[in-house]
Amino acid sequence: MPPALLITAIIALLSRRVPLNTHHVYNLPNMFQIHFSLSPFFTMSPKNANGYATSNNNNNILSSPPTSPSNRKNCRRRLRRRGSFAMLHRRNVLLIVTVLYFTGLISCVGPLFSLLQYSGLATGAVYRSHEIFQKFWNDIEADNSSTIELSSVWIYKRKLKEQKTCSIGTTAITKDSPGANLYLIVDANGGLNQQRSSICNAVVIAALLNATLLIPHLEFHNVWRDSRQFGDIYDEDHFISTLKDYITVVKKLPAELMERYDSNISNIQNLRVQAWAPPRYYLEEVYPVLFKWRVVRISPFANRLSMHLPSHLQFLRCFSNYEALRFSLAISALAKKLVKRMIERSSNSVGKYISVHLRFEEDMVAFSCCIYDGGQAEKSEMDVVREKGWGKKFKQKYRVIAPGLNRKNGKCPMTPVEVGMMLRGMGFAKDTPIYLASGKIYQADRYLAPLRKMFPLLQTKETLATKDELAPFEGYSSRLAAVDYLVCLFSEVFVTTQGGNFPHFLIGHRRYLYNGHAKTIKPDKIKLVTLLQNTSTR
Repeated sequence: MPPALLITAIIALLSRRVPLNTHHVYNLPNMFQIHFSLSPFFTMSPKNANGYATSNNNNNILSSPPTSPSNRKNCRRRLRRRGSFAMLHRRNVLLIVTVLYFTGLISCVGPLFSLLQYSGLATGAVYRSHEIFQKFWNDIEADNSSTIELSSVWIYKRKLKEQKTCSIGTTAITKDSPGANLYLIVDANGGLNQQRSSICNAVVIAALLNATLLIPHLEFHNVWRDSRQFGDIYDEDHFISTLKDYITVVKKLPAELMERYDSNISNIQNLRVQAWAPPRYYLEEVYPVLFKWRVVRISPFANRLSMHLPSHLQFLRCFSNYEALRFSLAISALAKKLVKRMIERSSNSVGKYISVHLRFEEDMVAFSCCIYDGGQAEKSEMDVVREKGWGKKFKQKYRVIAPGLNRKNGKCPMTPVEVGMMLRGMGFAKDTPIYLASGKIYQADRYLAPLRKMFPLLQTKETLATKDELAPFEGYSSRLAAVDYLVCLFSEVFVTTQGGNFPHFLIGHRRYLYNGHAKTIKPDKIKLVTLLQNTSTR
């Protein structure tokens, strides 16, 4: 809240003359308004020789008789009482305004103190991992011992035949015949796995509303820049047939409905649904509109269903995710080739390999607002990327950007060298086969070099696949991410370096496939950044 505006209001309260019993509203900042009544500062008219009050016109004398001494005393008493009340009221108002002012001041200064506390001198707030690597590289290179062997990393031998099943709960799921021919359309926005979540939620809502689901539309996003349709990512026919006992899924709307809306789905009634809405919301708010118009569209649809559902609806969400959604034939075929080649190149570990999901793409580095070792050139480049991808979001007046605090709190994406030092420190030898799942790494030549030195058997989809095999996927980030997803799915160990939908879905999927026996490494980055800044460690 601007201090100057509050000071002006206080001065006005103390100095302004106002009519008696007038109600005032001072237009302070939008955060609040103060309503109050004030008595005036009294001015007494001059009196003539007989004690009568005179008017402004000197030629006229008031015709009323002089007040008696007792009445005059009562009048003075009332005036004093009113004056004291006005002063007390002004003091109360002044006290309230002062308290509000200092409250606002503390709330504004608080983030500044946090920034000072986690300045560049704070432990873990500065990126120095590249210095640590240079200092200890000779020791890392000389140490070829291994305390971890992938062939015996877990005493339990995984078997795909022992996969978990979705718990159906106490209420059975049955498909009611859609007597009213109701249709639900959703626009799934976001990246690959955010859209996957939306698709599963759409199945649940269609069953809840007893509606036919139109194959979900996948929205284009200016960050992922991947123009695709449902059939480009998933097997449409498998999706429809797998869900046939629970809901009806169609590829297009009936001709009569399309004619009503001039063959343009965007003309259909669009509902703005609150985030994380419970099932009751859809029954009370969405269903009446759906019943009236026979078809509704919900856009955007990301995170539009509560995480907490009755067991029978939770079953349907699980079943949609792990059984109904299967990647398209083109994606599955390429992924199978890469898994086979990865196993062949992991002969020293009995065909077992670990997969690492690395989020160090240009857009991720920019979005994190973290600072690495690129200096002013890096800062300028990231400013351009943020402006291009998110407009003025990071330049808002009251937005606080604190790179040191972000790193201290474990919110900065791990660099390839940090991943490598962590794995070597855990006991993985240099001959450990690693599959790196990632988009285009920011300044890949510079940042990937240390990781390749620590793990020479590092592979990516670009090193495992031929140019001809990758050609149909070029420019389609979601399809490439789907290939990475499948290769990571069948790895012996999965390493996640940053939060997000990709690792969350993958960790759950691996547990589902292997009956809970799946190995995942999830580093504590808050502790890790402290270790990786201490250049004096021996």
